[in-house]
Amino acid sequence: MYDEHYGLTGRPFQLTPDPRFWYETGTHRKAMAYLGYGLAQGEGFIVITGDIGAGKTTLVGHLMDTIDHESLNAIRLVSTAIEADDLLRIIATALGVDPAGLEKAQLLTAIERGLHAVARTGKRTLLIVDEAQALPVSALEELRMLSNFQTGGHALLQILLLGQPEFRDRLHGSERLEQLRQRVIAIHHLDPMEEHEVADYIAHRLSVVGWQGNPDFADDAFTALYHGSDGVPRRLNMLAGRVMLYAAIEDLRVIDGEVVRTVQRDLMSDMPVVATAAAKPAPDVQPAAAVAPEPVAMMTDPAISDRVAALEARVEQQDQAMRRILTLLVDWIEGDEPKPDYAPIRGAAHWHDAA
Repeated sequence: MYDEHYGLTGRPFQLTPDPRFWYETGTHRKAMAYLGYGLAQGEGFIVITGDIGAGKTTLVGHLMDTIDHESLNAIRLVSTAIEADDLLRIIATALGVDPAGLEKAQLLTAIERGLHAVARTGKRTLLIVDEAQALPVSALEELRMLSNFQTGGHALLQILLLGQPEFRDRLHGSERLEQLRQRVIAIHHLDPMEEHEVADYIAHRLSVVGWQGNPDFADDAFTALYHGSDGVPRRLNMLAGRVMLYAAIEDLRVIDGEVVRTVQRDLMSDMPVVATAAAKPAPDVQPAAAVAPEPVAMMTDPAISDRVAALEARVEQQDQAMRRILTLLVDWIEGDEPKPDYAPIRGAAHWHDAA
């Protein structure tokens, strides 16, 4: 909707990762440097972690666009708590091996042969595993064993693990992963972008789709966008996309900080508040210190505890349902499907206000 209004050739703030919009923030520049170093070693594990929405998938997309595919055979998979045997079968399939009916020993032999076949073409194999925090230890151990395959003193397989911060903590804290940890040759954590990077990031993404300065952005808009997203790229994209939609509906030519804050308030009001109500008592509520201690004793009652747990589970289900509805609504608004003409409705509303 807003892309047509402002004459853009696409949606610059879509949530689906697109390598065309790659923008190298300071932390992403460091990540690419670590990746370059790790790939030059040709062995072991490279680990990239980052919070949800930090840009890990976009980073991989950019890597795939820049590596030499004539010398590197890249295999990508997204783990969803894949057990060790299933992981091996997925890797075998990616190497052109039919895993049907193979026992584990046969499967490992077949994978090794597949890696040798790739090596004979003059390529190395890079296995990229996303959402590594979901892998059980058994699957991670199988990956470590695969990294041992060699030919002529050179590793047949190098592995890039992408995960959320808990994977880094798990990697450093688990004794069972000590041998894998010793094979990590490069590791980097993607931090949020800095405040001074937001303006260039926004301008870059808009320029990719033909932005010519309409709408313009006041300086305080970038400050508001940063504080509204904490510099996390996906959250920044979500907020910026809603701001552009709001600006198109209001036919704005300049977006300032107040516009961004207005949109952010609307977004926050749409999200269910789960546990913040108890944090601040209402003005007429007696302070906790003046209340008798019966509620504390009541919480020890199993029936009360079960009731609270059930209510919390119900709130969580409602929260997830609301998020799915909002996601579908956003996709519909920003999609390419024809939309109803709301002009008569807006015109009637303006006439009613004037009356």
